[in-house]
Amino acid sequence: MSLDTVTVIRGLTMACLTGLLLAVGLRLTAGQVIESLRNCRLTLILLANFVAVPLLVVLLVRVFQLKTEIAVGMILLGAAPFAPVVPVFAKMARADLALAAGLTSLIPLLSAFLTPWVSLGALRLVPGAGDLKFNVLGILMVLMATITGPLFLGVAIHHFAPGFTRRVLRPVEILSEATGALSLTVVTITEFRSILETGWVTLLAMFISSELSLALGYFLGGKERAGRRVVALGTSNRNIALALLLAIESFAGTGVVPAVVANGLLLIALGLLHVGWWRLVRPGRAAASVPRGG
Repeated sequence: MSLDTVTVIRGLTMACLTGLLLAVGLRLTAGQVIESLRNCRLTLILLANFVAVPLLVVLLVRVFQLKTEIAVGMILLGAAPFAPVVPVFAKMARADLALAAGLTSLIPLLSAFLTPWVSLGALRLVPGAGDLKFNVLGILMVLMATITGPLFLGVAIHHFAPGFTRRVLRPVEILSEATGALSLTVVTITEFRSILETGWVTLLAMFISSELSLALGYFLGGKERAGRRVVALGTSNRNIALALLLAIESFAGTGVVPAVVANGLLLIALGLLHVGWWRLVRPGRAAASVPRGG
C-alpha cells in the first residue's frame, strides 16, 4: 500500500468516525443517556466488551495458531466494541433503540481511552505480536479528536440549537456513513489480494469469536428481549472504523490492515444475518425509540 493510499484511507476513516460520533451526539441529551443506561447491567457489559471478548480473541488466535499479523488484526477488532452502526441494526431488529443509542454513545467514548491499552495488553499475550510497535499515546490523541470531541460537540449543539440539530442530523449521518463505506471500499480494493489470502481458518476463528460474543451479550442484556438484542449486537459487531484506524496508525503497510478488513466484512455479514433472523423469524417489538432532538 503506497503512502498516498494510506493517507487517503486514514483521512476517510477519521472523517467517518468523526461524523458518526457527531451524529450520535446530535441525537442525545445527557439525561437521555443516563436514563437509557440506568437499568442495564453496565458494569458487566463493559467487562464483557473490554476484557472478555479481547481475551476470547487471544485464546482463539493461539488455539488456531494464526499468523502474527492476522492475530493483530483480530485483536484490534476484539478491543473495539460497539460499532456506531449498532442503533441502525437495532432498529432493523426491532430492539431497544434508546438503549442502543445510550450504549453507542458511551462505549465509543470509553473506547477512545481503553481500546489502545486493551489492544496493547492483548498483543503481549500473543507470541511475536508484543514486539510490534504500537503507539498508544499517539492513538489516544487521534481518538480523542475523532471520537470524544465530536460526541461532546454533538451533545452541545443538540442542547443549545435543537432546531439546527434537526436540519443537519440526517445529512451528517448520510455523509459519515457514505465516507465509511468509501473507506472500506478503497481498502478492500487496494488490499484485495491480501484479503483473499486470509484463509478459511482465520474466518472460522473470527466466526466463533463473533457468535460467542453474541451469546455473551445476549446473556448480559437483561430480562427484556429488546435489550438483549442490543447488547448482543453491540458485543458481536465490533467497531471496524476504529480498528482500521488503529491498524493504519500503527501497522500501515503490513498484513494487519487486510486482516482487519477481511474479518470486518465477515462481522458485517454476520450482523445482517442476525438482524434478518430476529426481524423475520423471531420478531419482537422494540422497547423504545431512538431519542431525537427537539
